[in-house]
Amino acid sequence: MRKKAENSIIILTAVFFICFTLISFRYFNLASEAPYLETAMSNSFITINADPCQGTIYDRNMNPLTNRKYYFQAVIVPDFVNYDEIAEYAQDREYFDKKFREGKPFSFRLKSEIEETDAITVFRIPVRYSGRQTAQHITGYLSDNQGVSGIEYAYNRILRNENNVNSVTYSTDGFGNILIGDGKTVRRSNCADTGAVLTIDRDIQGICENAGKFIRKGAVIVSDVNNGDILALVSFPQYQWYRIEEAVENENSPLINRALCPYGVGSIFKLVTACEGINEGYENYIYDCKGMENISGQIFNCHKLDGHGRQTMSDAIKNSCNTYFINMSRSFDIMKFRSLAVSFGFGREIQLCEGIISSSGVIPTAEDLNIPAELANFSFGQGKLSATPLQINRFTCAVANGGELPFMRIIKGITVDGKNTSDKSIHKTRIINSDTAEILRNMMISAVSENENSNASAENISVGAKTSTAQTGRFDDSGEEFCHAWITGFFPAENPEYAVTVLAEDGGYGNEAAAPIFREIAENITELKKSRK
Repeated sequence: MRKKAENSIIILTAVFFICFTLISFRYFNLASEAPYLETAMSNSFITINADPCQGTIYDRNMNPLTNRKYYFQAVIVPDFVNYDEIAEYAQDREYFDKKFREGKPFSFRLKSEIEETDAITVFRIPVRYSGRQTAQHITGYLSDNQGVSGIEYAYNRILRNENNVNSVTYSTDGFGNILIGDGKTVRRSNCADTGAVLTIDRDIQGICENAGKFIRKGAVIVSDVNNGDILALVSFPQYQWYRIEEAVENENSPLINRALCPYGVGSIFKLVTACEGINEGYENYIYDCKGMENISGQIFNCHKLDGHGRQTMSDAIKNSCNTYFINMSRSFDIMKFRSLAVSFGFGREIQLCEGIISSSGVIPTAEDLNIPAELANFSFGQGKLSATPLQINRFTCAVANGGELPFMRIIKGITVDGKNTSDKSIHKTRIINSDTAEILRNMMISAVSENENSNASAENISVGAKTSTAQTGRFDDSGEEFCHAWITGFFPAENPEYAVTVLAEDGGYGNEAAAPIFREIAENITELKKSRK
């Protein structure tokens, strides 16, 4: 019986072996046939992505404001590299070891650049922001890798386009094995060369950020008087891209771009009143300032309570005599006066690009100005009138360049190669004739050169400027009124190139809080120009 059982096992084993042999033979034949052989040997692909690139925001001289530094990233095939040779380059060793053990191709950040091989591909990836970012209010910032403010938002589609991919594609056999000898396809993004070119000068922007660093709240703008190119635009307090949450909670609201916000103007507006006076034939108007003016029963004081005495128009600008302009404006054609202010840009917004728009501010209506007290306030920049630092700067350009109001711009153009720019056209509109502009310009020069107390007087350059101390109607605990400190001006005086406007919100007196900043900017830009020659 036992013998019979053993024979059965032997027979069963033999049958199983014969069946297995037949099946294996059939499988070999099938695999050898052309269609099946082609399927088995056909290639598929695997793609590994490295970090994407983003377009660059450039200054006017093609200096990058973003993407100023780089890091290196590698994509490797573990089966074809020496662990000991490459592991030491990994910035995150724990991550590297984990991915290497998995045995599949992966990407990782390098401490430094390494040599490429068939199994190692190296990418140079720009760092979007590195350290303290200059011109933060202009460039803006990102959220989830998308622009949410400033140029990042306005040019989001250009800065983050479909060409931003960095990747390596490997061929694989039918079993998923990398065919390292079969080559690889590398896609390197040139997106970093593409970008928006600004009118900003990175060095001048830095000068202004440094000069105004002690402004608690306010703004500084520098522009080219001849074409309206904004060379620097700074808002205080500043913020940084890596502290957005902190900026949101800051009571001083650093995310607000104060260069685009409206404020009471004050005495700077006396230049507009002087211009209307010239237009209406009051250039030689003489007035005896006694320190106050009674307008329909309402008393308006000059800041010099005992009066300035006999004043010409130039004297009144230099001494900032309120009552001179109050008295002269009573003879004006109100509609022409208001129209002149509007033509200078007051009451009109300025759009620099999508999302960067200067408020229109407020200009009294014609009905308002028919009220004697309202007209009096308007004549020396008080009352309902408000304007942004950008509007004041544009007005200053018109005075400095001979009477043409420029189309202010912050975008110079677009580049696709990081070298050439599709420069946008420049527009200007004549507002006043050149003779009138020269008179106003000379008044601003005299306001500094003939005023021994002026803090705007620079050592290495002649300037023209007008300060303001704009009342707010708000008072501190001791009863002292908060005032906005302003100055706007130009330099060189004899042939103006730059318009500079400084605002210190609630900063006090213009000559004390704003003028020294104006002077520092003028002196440093002059030295910068010399160093570039």
